[in-house]
Formats: sequence, structure tokens, C-alpha cells
Amino acid sequence: MNNFTFYAPTYFVFGKDQENETGKYVKRFGGSKVLIHYGGGSVVRSGLLGRIKASLDQEKISYVELGGVKPNPRSGLVYEGIELCRKENVDFVLAVGGGSTIDSAKAIAAGTIYEGDFWDFYSGKPVEKALPIGTVLTIAAAGSEGSPDSVITKEEGMLKRGASGEGLRPAFSILNPALTQTLPPYQTACGITDIMAHLFERYFTTTKEVEVTDRMIEGLLMTMIHEGPRVIADPDNYEARANIMWAGMMAHNNSCGVGRVQDWASHDMEHELSALYDCAHGAGLAVVFPAWMIYNYKRDVMRFAQLAVRVWGCSMDFANPENTALAGIQCLRNYLKSIGMPGNFAELGAKEEDIPQMAHTAAFGNGGSGAIGGFARLTEEDIANIYRLML
Repeated sequence: MNNFTFYAPTYFVFGKDQENETGKYVKRFGGSKVLIHYGGGSVVRSGLLGRIKASLDQEKISYVELGGVKPNPRSGLVYEGIELCRKENVDFVLAVGGGSTIDSAKAIAAGTIYEGDFWDFYSGKPVEKALPIGTVLTIAAAGSEGSPDSVITKEEGMLKRGASGEGLRPAFSILNPALTQTLPPYQTACGITDIMAHLFERYFTTTKEVEVTDRMIEGLLMTMIHEGPRVIADPDNYEARANIMWAGMMAHNNSCGVGRVQDWASHDMEHELSALYDCAHGAGLAVVFPAWMIYNYKRDVMRFAQLAVRVWGCSMDFANPENTALAGIQCLRNYLKSIGMPGNFAELGAKEEDIPQMAHTAAFGNGGSGAIGGFARLTEEDIANIYRLML
């Protein structure tokens, strides 16, 4: 295990009806003028936004609103939010929604108190300071409610890039699993896939002797495998929703990733897909990850075989561990298909002729070095080859 530091100060409030206490937590963490940031009309139609406003009113906290966040959140709305926060002297940003809304809120919180262009943070500058952020989560997927990360798409050139820094960790996050019960099955499945992908990015490592985090990751993956079919079959299953929601946070606040090299090439490749085709992030990952696994399993057959045995219950073929590794990859493909995820380029609306462009941008875009990934360093040629496996 490698040396590490880990600090995750987010205050989590978990359970039914906890969104009605939002105002109390905004006040606790210093908010007096709030930007309420959200996406489409669902938070309005469901009454969630109204309940949150009532909670803020009860605590005599003033607020302004900015809706309109889209999946794969855009830079234009971030600039609008920064301008609004400065004009209104906002001192707290409250995200009501899923990962896209939270990521957009984080960008606004960082950009409001920064003298330069907020995109500097999405070009490699770490975020050390931001306005305090709170979240009311409505989709279990991205894990942004507990992470120091944010991903934004720059409309000029449609570049999808991430920022990171301790300044982006939310001060508090309210997690009510019941708020996810109205999600369509496809969105639920995309969220499950995203959570699993966050775990895979950490599991595939070159670091030896990381049994504690291996077992944590394996346990969370097994939870997703168990709860996924249950919640697809019964969207109102609160307990399944609760397990998925907490797993989503645990998968990405980095408690499972400390002390080990992580990969993240699959996310880099997926960002090119969702930037170009505006597909759901989880759907893109469902296509990318099995292809990445097939391309790279021979680099450490025993790690892939370990995953197959411990998580998927495959039998270990000691004479030929490759058989076990491949069986585990097939189990993943079967599982993703069973919850309604796409399996190839065509199902994403992606095109073979765009592969060279995507491979080049993944490798070199935004000042990239020409190779991505921590478990396996992938060149532009490697990336193109993996995209072709998705055809």
C-alpha cells in the first residue's frame, strides 16, 4: 500500500424526508444568501424545490434560483451562475439534483471567488477554495455528493473535462433514497453502471498488497450486482434504493481508492463519447469498460481472475487463469445487458469514422501527454483500438 492522506469532511444526512431540514444545514455551514441550482422541471413538479424553499424560508435564509442544468453540464450555464452569484452576493451554493447539477454547482462555487476563468480549474489547476456547497441528491450515480471532483463540458469545441480539489467537497449532502424512486429504469441502470465504473477504476491497479480496499471495492460491487435487478424490477424498493445510494457515495469519495494507483482511462474515453454524442455517462461506460477489460486483461491476468472469482463467483481455472478472467468479463457484459444498458457503438449512436478524432482528443486534448491510464498506459493507437472493440 502506498502512502496517502485522506480527508473527507462532508456531513451526510441520510433517510426519508431529510430534505425538509435543508435550511437548518445551510445555516449550520454558514449560508445566508443561497443559489439554488437545479436541472429540469422534475424537482419543480415533484414539489421537492418547494419543500426546500420552505425550509430555507423557515430559517430566514434568502435565495436566488438558477435552473436548466443538462446531462453532461455545459460551461455556458456555469458562467451564468457565476455572474448571478457575484451580482446577488451569494455565499452558499445548493445543488438539488444528480451528478450533473452538483458538478455544475461546484464549478459555479469555485468560479465565483476566482479572478480568472473557471475553466482554468478544468485545465489542470487544483481547486483550493470555493463557496461552500450543499447537495440534495436525486440520482444515485456520479458520487459527486461526496467527492472533490466535477466534470463540465465546454461548449466551444465540446470538450468534456474534470476538475478536482478539496475545495469542491460539499459541506453537507442530504441523501433521501425515496427521491430516486421516480427515476426511469434506464436512468437507474445508468447510475448503477456509473457506480460500478468508479469502483473498477480503483480496482485495476499496479499497487500490491491492497487487500483492505480490494475487499471494500468487491463488497460494493457485489451490493450493486444484488440490488440492481431488484430495483429495476421494483422501482419503489426503498431498501434497494438506499443501498445503491450509499454505495454510490462510497464508490467515489475515494475511501476505496487510497494508497493505490488508480486507472481512469475508461472515463477519459467515455468523456469523448458523451461530449460528441451527448449520451448518458453511465451508458457510455457500459460500452467502454468491457472493451477496456478485453484489451488489457493480459497485463495482470490474476487481478482480473480475482475479480471474476470474488465478485462474480466464477470458478478458478488454475491451469489457465485467462479462462477465469474472460469469464468474469463476460459476466459483466451479461449483467449490464440484463439491466438494459447498451453494448456497442451503434446503441450509443456513435460512429466508426469519429474514432481517430476521439482517440486523439482523449490522448492529447487539454494538454494531455499522449497517454492515459494508471493501470495500463494507453497511447492514441491503443485508445483507437479499444474504441474499435466497441463496434
